[in-house]
Amino acid sequence: MDRIASALGDTARWRIVELLAERPRSVGELAELTGLRQPQTTKHLQTLARAGLVTVFPLGQRRVYAVETEPLAALAHRLRELVEATEAHEGERDVIARYRAAIEAETAVADGERWADGRVFSFERLLAAPPDLVWRHWVDPDLLGSWWAPPSMTVTDCALEPRAGGRAVLEYRDAEGRYRSEGRVHGAKEAERLVFDLSVLDAAGAVSFTGHYDLTLTAAPDGTRLRLGLRITETTVEAVPYIAGIGTGWGQVLDHLADAVGTSRNTTGAPTKGTEPPS
Repeated sequence: MDRIASALGDTARWRIVELLAERPRSVGELAELTGLRQPQTTKHLQTLARAGLVTVFPLGQRRVYAVETEPLAALAHRLRELVEATEAHEGERDVIARYRAAIEAETAVADGERWADGRVFSFERLLAAPPDLVWRHWVDPDLLGSWWAPPSMTVTDCALEPRAGGRAVLEYRDAEGRYRSEGRVHGAKEAERLVFDLSVLDAAGAVSFTGHYDLTLTAAPDGTRLRLGLRITETTVEAVPYIAGIGTGWGQVLDHLADAVGTSRNTTGAPTKGTEPPS
């Protein structure tokens, strides 16, 4: 497949295949129709032949070439597969587009330090698992690391120690860098509530902004109702991409959590801004 794609990647060879799709033609005729010199045309035809795209018929002093449909059909099939795969993951492209739009919107209002202080977000999920299982996915480092990162990211360190003063850490990486957040747990009630802070750190270790989180888990007939409130403080101008990604990012990782504990449904749709975090 690579050889076929490479052979067709040249505009002159593509034109030759187009002409041969109409009917077999001689080297001289192809040279005349493409405006190439005959030696150039011959070299292009040899490349197409090595890729299996054309066959040569020696007819006395003339050499006539004809196109082979099987490699073209294989290429068409592969292209259809790529289109179908792209369409199946179209939502991920939409996420990137929304994130870019959010960065542009936040950049327009980030006119000084603490520009996003006091901003709040709330998220809700109905998870098809009992509260104690959901709780373990928050406080067990191995389980926490299995879902607490956006797509394409790998968790390298994470902890939410369920006690006052306990460590709160999230570190993950991708091919372009390392990202770290640190904070403290302020309160915990097993399988019911977890209150903690996380400060997102820049490359130098300085705080970009701090998030104050309030997680509550409530038993429901279908499993567990999860509510997560988030309030922003200590915002810097450089925090724009982080703030812009909060809604999408937490939506994705909570979907990961839902997958980890069982099927779920989003009971609130998109993250809601402008309401107080749940208590």
